[in-house]
Amino acid sequence: MSQPAEIPTDKVEIKKRSRMPGVMITQYVKELPRGKTTPDFTRKPIALTVQEGKVAIFKAVVSGDPAPTVTWARNKGDTSDPELYKTGYDQRSKQHILEITNVKVEQADTYKCFATNPYGTAVCTATLGVMSDAQANDPEDFRKMLKKTKIVKKRKEKPKKEGEIDPKFWEVMLSARKTDYERICREFGVTDYRWMLKQLNMKKKEREDEQAKVVEKVDNMKPIEINTSGRAEFEFDMKLNDPNSKIHVYKNGDVLDFGDGSDDSSKHNMKKTGDKYLFSINNVSLNDDGLYQVDVEDVNVFSTNFTIPDVEFNGMLKDAKVVEGHDAMFECILSGPVPQITWCANDVSIKHEDKYNITVSEDKLTHILTVKDCKLEDKGVYTAIAGIKSSRATLAVDEDPNARGKGQGGASDEVDDLARRLADEQARLQREKDEAARKAKSGDGRCDGGDGSGGLGFGDGSGGDLSGNSGLGGDVSGQHGMGRGDLGVDGLGDVESDMDGSSGTAGDGSDGEVGFANGLSDINALRGKSAELVCTLNTDKVNGVWYKNGQKLTSTDGVMICKDGCTHKLIIKNCNDADAGLYEFEVNGRRTQAMVRVGDLPEFDPDALQKFSNPVMVKAGQNASFKMSFPPQASLEIKWFNKGSELHDDCSVKVLKESNHSRLQIKDCLRSDTGEIKIQLKNPFGSIEAVSSLIVLDKPGPPQGPLETNESTSSVLELKWNPPKDDGGSEVTNYIIERQQVGQNTWTKVGDILSNHLTFRDRSVSLGKRYTYRIYAENLEGISEAMETGKIMAGALLFPGPPAPPKVNSAFKTCINLTWTPPENNGGTKILGYQLEKRKKDTNLWVTLNPLNEPIQGLKYAVKDVSEGSEYEFRVLAINLSGAGEPSAPSVMVCAKNPNMKPYFKDPEDFMVVRSGNSIRIKINYEASPLPEIRWLKNGEPVSPWNQIINTDGTSTLVVPTSKYSDSGVYTIVAKNSSGQTSFDIEVRVADEPKPPGPVELEQVVHGKVIITWAPSPDQENDDRLHYLVTEHNSNSRIWRTISDHLFSTTYTTNIQPGREYHFRVYAKNDLGLSDPSVSPTWGFNSNRVSVPSNVSVMVSLERPPSILVPLKLHAPPKGYQCYMTCAVRGCPMPHVGWYHNGICINSNHNYYITNVFGVCSMYILRVGNEDSGEYKVVAVNSLGRAECSTVLKVKGTVSKLQ
Repeated sequence: MSQPAEIPTDKVEIKKRSRMPGVMITQYVKELPRGKTTPDFTRKPIALTVQEGKVAIFKAVVSGDPAPTVTWARNKGDTSDPELYKTGYDQRSKQHILEITNVKVEQADTYKCFATNPYGTAVCTATLGVMSDAQANDPEDFRKMLKKTKIVKKRKEKPKKEGEIDPKFWEVMLSARKTDYERICREFGVTDYRWMLKQLNMKKKEREDEQAKVVEKVDNMKPIEINTSGRAEFEFDMKLNDPNSKIHVYKNGDVLDFGDGSDDSSKHNMKKTGDKYLFSINNVSLNDDGLYQVDVEDVNVFSTNFTIPDVEFNGMLKDAKVVEGHDAMFECILSGPVPQITWCANDVSIKHEDKYNITVSEDKLTHILTVKDCKLEDKGVYTAIAGIKSSRATLAVDEDPNARGKGQGGASDEVDDLARRLADEQARLQREKDEAARKAKSGDGRCDGGDGSGGLGFGDGSGGDLSGNSGLGGDVSGQHGMGRGDLGVDGLGDVESDMDGSSGTAGDGSDGEVGFANGLSDINALRGKSAELVCTLNTDKVNGVWYKNGQKLTSTDGVMICKDGCTHKLIIKNCNDADAGLYEFEVNGRRTQAMVRVGDLPEFDPDALQKFSNPVMVKAGQNASFKMSFPPQASLEIKWFNKGSELHDDCSVKVLKESNHSRLQIKDCLRSDTGEIKIQLKNPFGSIEAVSSLIVLDKPGPPQGPLETNESTSSVLELKWNPPKDDGGSEVTNYIIERQQVGQNTWTKVGDILSNHLTFRDRSVSLGKRYTYRIYAENLEGISEAMETGKIMAGALLFPGPPAPPKVNSAFKTCINLTWTPPENNGGTKILGYQLEKRKKDTNLWVTLNPLNEPIQGLKYAVKDVSEGSEYEFRVLAINLSGAGEPSAPSVMVCAKNPNMKPYFKDPEDFMVVRSGNSIRIKINYEASPLPEIRWLKNGEPVSPWNQIINTDGTSTLVVPTSKYSDSGVYTIVAKNSSGQTSFDIEVRVADEPKPPGPVELEQVVHGKVIITWAPSPDQENDDRLHYLVTEHNSNSRIWRTISDHLFSTTYTTNIQPGREYHFRVYAKNDLGLSDPSVSPTWGFNSNRVSVPSNVSVMVSLERPPSILVPLKLHAPPKGYQCYMTCAVRGCPMPHVGWYHNGICINSNHNYYITNVFGVCSMYILRVGNEDSGEYKVVAVNSLGRAECSTVLKVKGTVSKLQ
């Protein structure tokens, strides 16, 4: 490794660009020693993405002399742990290596590689992404792996629909300068400029409303462009509402990480200085183009589109050298078309303006910068930047040699140049008149430092010797000396001339020396008009001599020579071309001179002027054109004006200037363009103007206020307004009136009147209703925007009088009942209801109990919004169509509590039966004020302490957990308070289902009667409410029927009939139900029974053939009604029954519902129709025979099929 050269002690930091993209080089010395270089990368480390637990290796190759030292670092961590980060150098491949073993997720970061030697440092970066095991197994999560250790925020972009403009267009336009509108529209293919401006204004208002939430202001926005250092930058001024608000920068919707500008190695930086934000992109490449957007929180504040053309310079800029006052031109040729490139002068971006003229060829390949009227300060380096490529050239500006003094043999054009220079200097000196006079008095005939080679001399008039040099030199050779020239400027020296080089000293005349207070000035005289040359001496005691082109002038030469004190005048009457030339005034060897030029004012073509004076009338959105012709004229300046403001080329205005005519075109005219159009032609001799007018026809402006209500009654509203300020260029034809009732959403057209009427009577209003009106003006071009009125009430506001004070009918702890009477004066309209208010004691606030739009309809109200124990007073307001009237006087103060009252039990039950073993719960509701003392008694004695008594507000409950027969009795509740005492008895029976009575015996004492006797139930002794029920069954009716109930005795006598067989049952019955029956023996015999000798064995057979017990009946239902047929069939064995309709079996037809329940056969038709008419037959068949019956179904309104 070679030894480093000696390094200067004055260390600096110079930023350099590397040939390797993404590398930043900092040089530490102003000039590198011979053969030494700063570090650089010939191979950068590349970005890696590895799986967790694997090995990551970064490799870099560096160059430099002396050989650089390589170190590694990371943005958010330390790389000093040798177990985690291993560095090394491969001698064979000359690669510097950083190895990260067993990579972990938290090691995902941006890693930096530094190459350093004594002359500088080079740095580059590479990212490491770590994919966790779960991400490695799930391909869907691969995208997350690329996000390092944090989630990348994605800006929500509005999707572009087919046929719509790219949303990026509006993002760019909202932050663009007006001068860039046309270029942006062209790039995005937008051709409807008028529509674009309207949409842009709407979107700007929406954007401003959104931005107002997060920022106080955003201005001075400059679009992104590449500067001469190779960085791309954009800037803006922004003041945040909340300094802690987060700022995000997006590129094509993806969030960018950026530094604060302190680290030049960062790709993106956002530097903040006061309220100014500067965003920069280092090491710009083609991949950096896109839409850049700045958001505060989620609100966009700035957008700029960065387009990087991929072009080369086929023709580079060439150095230029010009004489002061001339134009310089730089031209470059690109390899591909580019609409616009960036031009810089001395590293400062320049635009197309008065000083610089930037033009582009039609094929967009050739770009030309013209620096007009070059001055000495315009010299420097000029740069053309196209994409990431640039070309530089220098401009040298030499001093104009014609500004120096000429010899006596100089040509006339040299004299003109000299006169122009003198006029320029004299104009400057005129502004410094006082200072010049002071210096003239104190002048010592010397001027600091001169070698005779440098322009005009100032101070004492010593200037030049007309031999070609001017300055403070004395001799012709221009060497140092104190000799005088003969060209100077008064004040800092009045203009003087001494042909033989003799000395002269400026002064004010006080010392006997004659000098000029004010010299001559160049004039431009109009042909045929008079012209004056005026100069002023410092004394009035001398006369001077006038010269023209070196020839002495007298009054006989057609001029007038005048003197007025110190002022000397030369008046040229009726100037013509012969009067032009160089005029001088000499006094005592001193001279001042001026150039007189004679010419004419510009002029218009008479025919074109006549045509131009006619107004141009177009409709809004159309283009307007103006043309003015004129003879070709030298030094002609053309300007166009609209309402006094000069017009320049932009997106909506095109100005064409030719040698013999000029055109003005205004695109997509707006109504605001209406006004005076003026063209001005100007030359050195003056200017002339021609005036025309532009009338843009559009819909009128809205009618003007203030809106007056001439009449307002219960049925009529009369409105009056003023005509629009702007009628849109054509007369208003009519006015359209719409109305909306307050509270409703619909607008109704109520009028359309002629323009000569500015009033409208709305006769369809209702008293007390409020209305809003919209009034539109209409002309032939359309309908204006609406003038919307405020809320207007129909009729006068006549409020009702106050009602009488509310009366308190009753007061409880949860409710106070009030009544009141209507007011005597209802305000002339119906009372719609009432509004009730309350005021709590010791407060001043009246609280509304019902909304105004929900009035109380009656004359009473139950106030439930009260607190127990609090005192209130109430007042009421009557409401009519005009609103609520005056409140009534307040009511008396009333306390929300129950009135004192003797306890009162509410709907108690006086008897209850409980099954033995169940709990007894006796619940009694009561009302009392104050709360009473509750006692429970059983049979007059206090209840057992084992019983539970539960007392709540208004309820008392007695609970016996497990009841026994002994718990039966009369329970009494006693409630007592200061107003009295009340008691109530409840009889409680504890019982169980009764046991059956004993054996039943029958005895006949009287013919036709039988006495039924039975033994009492065992429960009779314990249950005094137990009684008996007797039922009977005889052989004739064959059913059980009750013949006696509620028997408390054990005997009962009943009637019997001979020839019948009787059976009796006796039940014990109590409050819980019936016991099992006790059955009596059989009484009597069945006379219908056939006696069979007991000695003969009789075989009884129950088999029999089918028979019809109940036949079918005729049916005649109306069409659509239901039909139900039934019959009864018996037989043993059970016969099979079939149903037939007109001889066809219908048993399996699902349109009929057929059942057979123990011989009762039914057939059901849900809804009869014509097809259901006919004969229906039932056939019953078993092994012993057959039986059948039939009927006819006639549907009303149809003819029977059997006829």
